[in-house]
Amino acid sequence: MLHGGVLHYSQTVCRKSDLCRVMFLSNSLRCLTTKTTCLTRSTTCCRQLQKMSLSTTVCSLKEVTPDNFSLEDTDGTVETIQKDFVSAQRRSHLPLMTSRPIKQLPIHLKPKQAWLESLSSVEDTKLGLLDLHPDVFATYPRIDILHKCVVWQKTYKKVNLETVKTRAEKRGGGRKPWPQKGSGRARHGSIRSPLWKGGGSSKGPRGPKSYWYVLPIRIRERGLRVALTVKYSQDYLHIVDSLDIPTPEPEYLEDLAVERYWGPTVLFVDHKPIEEISPNLIEATNRIKTYNVMSVEGLNVYSMLKHHTLVLTLDALNFLEDRLLYLMNRYTGDLKYDAIMSQQLNRIS
Repeated sequence: MLHGGVLHYSQTVCRKSDLCRVMFLSNSLRCLTTKTTCLTRSTTCCRQLQKMSLSTTVCSLKEVTPDNFSLEDTDGTVETIQKDFVSAQRRSHLPLMTSRPIKQLPIHLKPKQAWLESLSSVEDTKLGLLDLHPDVFATYPRIDILHKCVVWQKTYKKVNLETVKTRAEKRGGGRKPWPQKGSGRARHGSIRSPLWKGGGSSKGPRGPKSYWYVLPIRIRERGLRVALTVKYSQDYLHIVDSLDIPTPEPEYLEDLAVERYWGPTVLFVDHKPIEEISPNLIEATNRIKTYNVMSVEGLNVYSMLKHHTLVLTLDALNFLEDRLLYLMNRYTGDLKYDAIMSQQLNRIS
């Protein structure tokens, strides 16, 4: 990087005078000047440019060849950089999505943002920024709600099969051990009485006993929103365009997790049924004990808290937001929205 230089690219040049104290061609701060308009890749770049008072920057135009662009220093020396520097491979990393429509956004709340990633390569490729609904991904963290959901999920499937025999089910004890009177001993009618050793039980477990119960739907949907909020706030929520990976080798997923700091356990969630999810991902996760794949219809609080990282596809994100917003605002009186969501729920069931 040449300080105090001039950047030439496609008939334009931007003179940065005394403001070139940072590397404008670094990975975190790239800007292309076209007809004196600076396009930045992220809001961070915009803030840095504003702090450096780019209002004093003088922009001028200069004809250059389309095959290269050059950096001209204040002493007149010119360094030519080939067009490969901005090849199609470099341009492919530019954001493809910068916004996402959000339904029923409150006026007093602002949407949250998350990166849209891709699993096509090990490198952390960003495809754009997504807007997330604050009621789903920024709700108040209720730990008691999470506890109720986890206890319910671990309890409602439990069935106690333990059982004991009563005095009627015990073998033997049909005759009276001794006469009622005359022996001086206590009166007994059977040796299988609960008072006797080896006798039947009077108040023991009589299985099978089910512990099934239903948690109110308000608590369940609130638990899902709190779990998603926790994952998002801890930077353990990742959104990808699809779950397609180029190879079924488990080493690919392990290298990808190490490169992106995903942690030891990962849960992949897609809107498709398990049979239609990428076979490469299914085969790779089957050979890694701590990696699991799930359809969005089965996503639950216990599974999200059990895994370190949650990876959602864009389709799963859209379905999850619509479903939770419907359950949260199901009595709002919006008949059109209720009708659309009811059709989707009926299609799923």
